[in-house]
Amino acid sequence: MMLEYLKMTTKIEYKPQSPTPNRFRPRVIIHGGAGNISPSTLPPHRYKQYRESLLTIITKTHHYMFTVDASNSFPSSLSTATYAVTLLEDNPLFNAGHGAVFTRDGYNELEASIMVSHPESYPKRGVGVTGLRRVRNPILLAKAILEHGHDDLLGRHSSPSSHSEPLDVPNAQGHTLLHGPAAEQLAKQYNLEIVPQSYFYTQTRWDEHTRALDREKQKPGEELATYSKEEYLPQGTVGAVTLDEQGVVTVATSTGGLTNKLTGRIGDTPSVGAGFWAENWAEKGNPSGVSDWKHRPGPAVVISDALRGLMADCLPTPFQHNPLPKTPRIVTTRSMAVSGTGNGDSFLRTAAARTVGAMARFGGISSVEAVSRVAGPGGELQNSAGDRWGLTGEGAGGIIGIETIEVQDDKGEKLDLRSEILQNFNCGGMFRAWVDRRSHAHVRVWREDQELPDGYWGEDEAVDLRNPAIKGEPALL
Repeated sequence: MMLEYLKMTTKIEYKPQSPTPNRFRPRVIIHGGAGNISPSTLPPHRYKQYRESLLTIITKTHHYMFTVDASNSFPSSLSTATYAVTLLEDNPLFNAGHGAVFTRDGYNELEASIMVSHPESYPKRGVGVTGLRRVRNPILLAKAILEHGHDDLLGRHSSPSSHSEPLDVPNAQGHTLLHGPAAEQLAKQYNLEIVPQSYFYTQTRWDEHTRALDREKQKPGEELATYSKEEYLPQGTVGAVTLDEQGVVTVATSTGGLTNKLTGRIGDTPSVGAGFWAENWAEKGNPSGVSDWKHRPGPAVVISDALRGLMADCLPTPFQHNPLPKTPRIVTTRSMAVSGTGNGDSFLRTAAARTVGAMARFGGISSVEAVSRVAGPGGELQNSAGDRWGLTGEGAGGIIGIETIEVQDDKGEKLDLRSEILQNFNCGGMFRAWVDRRSHAHVRVWREDQELPDGYWGEDEAVDLRNPAIKGEPALL
């Protein structure tokens, strides 16, 4: 069944290549929302739709990530993350782009953001856009603003706005967060696709919108139009975190926001440090202990036991002589990027994404542990809800990401390169998919140890993406 589906949905050109030695192997993880997701709120037929869509998107992204361009290079992590999120925005199952949720007044107001760990090529590092009603793919607008960052910061290539446009928007200037009409005017200047509001409409989202408002009216003070215990109402985002050969990690996020949010509400998705974050930093030596770097062998001379006894009577010196110079200075460079999904207001109140980065950078712990402390069960997000936990959706959510570790000596020789996929959540479930080091694709909604009723197949099923060109499809393991 899964193979037949993939035959129809993964016909793309793929040229498998091996990463360059001493460079990182590209990696990717995506998410499609988190919250009150359980077998009771996600029936088997709906679960199957999500799983097949996530598997198809992660497969296409993996193929894209390992397809070389004219210069015989893999795509940048920025390009790969944008590619993945565009696929999620175009899929009506997910709360972004076509399929975004409605505000209380019946509008679709979209948000997106993008951020890179290394600022050398993109000095703005991260940008967010919000209040969009007509930009087909908000993530493309965020990417364009990031790419124009250097010129915008210096005031270059400013072009006067058209007389037909209401606002004076020559460029994005030095701004990090842009809203509404000004952002959409930039989208036109970047020649991005502008669509009518009707493009974002789906019957499923409209029905969720009206049912939730009706429940709230029928039980004032007891039911919320933004959350239901009986129904999964999207609160979260879609997102992707990617790593390229150069060690750059990129996070891209996009969302329609909270179901039945107030018109004009701005969430965590476009807010730097709340719903997304990326950075890199250097540590002298290996103080964090997250990477066991490899010592280079040297010509040490060790005195034998027999000779040691004889020399002990004559020489009050150590019994080992090492003619090597002092141990070379070791520098560990770490990079990380994370994307959050769930109740965005809780992410804002806790600065959740930046908190993960700060814990890893200044707390001397791995990003895996930092993500768990913020988004895992009993973490900062959950605790922020207080006694409202489990009643309103507050505090619910999850985080995905990637961490890299690069260890070099003082001569620039790379002693260790490694990367780690990050993921944790505190709520019913989180839609997510990733590719492991063996090029096996995984899709999960719930936790590994959770027992599922009959009908929820494939939760432990992996897909081998190593040789998809042989039959034009991935092979199930």
